[in-house]
Amino acid sequence: MIGETISHYKILEKLGEGGMGMVYKAQDTKLDRTVALKFLPPELTKDLEAKERFIQEAKTASALQHNNVSTIHEIDETADGQMFICMDYYEGESLQEKIERGPLKIEEAIDISSQIAEGLHEAHEKGIVHRDIKSANIMITSKGQAKIMDFGLAKLRGRTKLTKTGTTLGTIAYMSPQQARGEAVDHRTDIWSLGVVLYEMITGQLPFKGDYEQAVIYSILNEDPELLTDFRSVVPAELAQVVEKTLAKEPGERYQSVEELLADLQAIRKIFETADAETIPQEKALPSIAVLPFVNMSADPEQEYFCDGMSEELINALTKIENLRVPARTSAFAFKGEKIDVREIGRKLSVSTVLEGSVRKAGNRLRINAQLINVTDGYHLWSERFDREMDDVFAIQDEISLAIIDNLKVRLLGKEKSVILKHHTGDLEAYNLYLKGIYFLRMYTAEGFNKAIEYFKHSLQKDPDYALAYYGLAEVFYAISFWGNVPPNGAYPKAKEYAKKALEIDDTLGEAHAALGLVYTFYDWKWKSAERELNRALKLYPNSAIIHMSYSWFLSLTERHEKAVIEAKYAQDLDPLSGLISAHVGLACIWGSQYDKAIEELQMTLTLTPGFYLAHYYLGLAYGAKSMIEEAIEEFEKAVDLGTGTPWPAMILATNYFQSGRNTQGEKLLKSLKQRLRHEYMPPMGFFYIHLVRGELELALDWLERACKERDSFLPWCRIIPIDSYRIPDDPRFRALLQEARLDA
Repeated sequence: MIGETISHYKILEKLGEGGMGMVYKAQDTKLDRTVALKFLPPELTKDLEAKERFIQEAKTASALQHNNVSTIHEIDETADGQMFICMDYYEGESLQEKIERGPLKIEEAIDISSQIAEGLHEAHEKGIVHRDIKSANIMITSKGQAKIMDFGLAKLRGRTKLTKTGTTLGTIAYMSPQQARGEAVDHRTDIWSLGVVLYEMITGQLPFKGDYEQAVIYSILNEDPELLTDFRSVVPAELAQVVEKTLAKEPGERYQSVEELLADLQAIRKIFETADAETIPQEKALPSIAVLPFVNMSADPEQEYFCDGMSEELINALTKIENLRVPARTSAFAFKGEKIDVREIGRKLSVSTVLEGSVRKAGNRLRINAQLINVTDGYHLWSERFDREMDDVFAIQDEISLAIIDNLKVRLLGKEKSVILKHHTGDLEAYNLYLKGIYFLRMYTAEGFNKAIEYFKHSLQKDPDYALAYYGLAEVFYAISFWGNVPPNGAYPKAKEYAKKALEIDDTLGEAHAALGLVYTFYDWKWKSAERELNRALKLYPNSAIIHMSYSWFLSLTERHEKAVIEAKYAQDLDPLSGLISAHVGLACIWGSQYDKAIEELQMTLTLTPGFYLAHYYLGLAYGAKSMIEEAIEEFEKAVDLGTGTPWPAMILATNYFQSGRNTQGEKLLKSLKQRLRHEYMPPMGFFYIHLVRGELELALDWLERACKERDSFLPWCRIIPIDSYRIPDDPRFRALLQEARLDA
């Protein structure tokens, strides 16, 4: 629907979707304003119950005029009978997305819950019970204003149920006990759900959890949630009492009106506003640690892989702990071989502690020294020397991980402990071969990729059930197609096969879920499958910068640009010294049409990592989008000079030569690119764009057809590249090819 005009609304981009609708950003051409359009899914247009519920949502919400309730403008229907609601569009993110980045500050949680309470007070005054209050249904605007969304399950006082008898609607984890039992509910069910949201904001966790729906319902009906102070010691007793009262299982013991709840919240907020800073417990920063690469003290320099592997294994283990901030490998390894004061490292990585160590390996004997250092004063919090046999390497890693957790006073949940202490093989030779594979994979060169494949396969010969080695192969084959010059048909199916094999052995391997998600994104073009895998990866590894960056890619491709930028920035927070991730922030801004912001981000990236070819390449894209062709050409030329032979910078440089009238330079570059075709893979999409700007439409479409057959990784970007800038007409063959590739939706 992107680009179409429905009534007087031009569809700009897709914002998201749920069971009861797809939401798009649109331009109201009559009033020249940005709005959001929510469409009833096509498969439900003939479902009378769904249609009535959709109409009720529009009528219910439109009856409410309040700053904390989403404003509804009208309900209409397309020519083919698809209903839609027009509502205000808000710059920002859902409360759920905000919480996913970590618990909120106490004052912020009180403020947001107060705003939600004020909106609910307005609804309850008009006899409207929302019945589906949850963090996903609360929008937080860029100005910090909370907006209650999605009144699809709202019930008017005195009206009969829209649903069949016995049917329970709503989101399980936020349901009141009465709602979970399918009983009649009143406004106090919204008070319970707001209590769940408040608990979630404070702790980052839901109060009632389970592995399946019936387990969650049992918890809601029979169990008390963990105390707020178990998560955060600074929670005021008054606030803990408010949450406890909202979550009383009997409605009569709950707040009897949202007005009462609001009064208590405002009283607590006043305490924060009027009290001296010294009288209120200060919020402690999230514990944080940088694991520096262990120093190789062995006589053999080839043992470098083992030292790097030890450090990376510790980083990977600690990354799985939700309430511990761990900068990624790229940032931690930026200090390898450098003699820098730990206080400077702490400042650059925004961490409070640093783990450093050394490894001396002689035959089968190991001597590992490790010390945890407070960056504020340089004092050791913990240190230990391990003189062991190689057979003890896994136990040593466990001891170091648990010592770090103990010294940083991190609350370790049972599931987290089992994950970080999990070892995927007991075969030391297989483990060593895997570490060598990772060492060469991280070089990101053709030679490194080939050596990595060799070592991972040798590792699997030693232990055929080594899930991490299968994941390593999946990442190699994904990387050599996306970043190298290997045909997608020759690499992605292998990446998928190895990722699936890894998950057959261990379904909790977040890296493998992410690898599979990227295959679904860039090769299979299966958006729902891709999002499912990437979300699973994020749930398993909430602090992985690479997985957050991968999800940002996916969000850009599915036209959720604001969320894509948020994910990219979060990845950057987790890996602040990574040139790749910093450059990606700029790229996410480009896809979201924030060109000036992209230029600013990319110039900062080049300050961080001078000479990084991808940053110059992306900067060229940003200048090109602003029609600053000369500046774009200058950046593309730098990217080609600095690059590793990856063809894309040269291909886009050729398109810009032709666009600017530098045909001689363009012809020369095009000739060299086609000569490279004789001995290496070149992405057909690059030639598609070159011939398009030359006005050779049929030849361009021939290359597009080839891209479809070869499943070019870059073909999906056709969905979001501003087509007009490449002068693509409304050509039936072009549209047919996109439809064949399932990229026209």
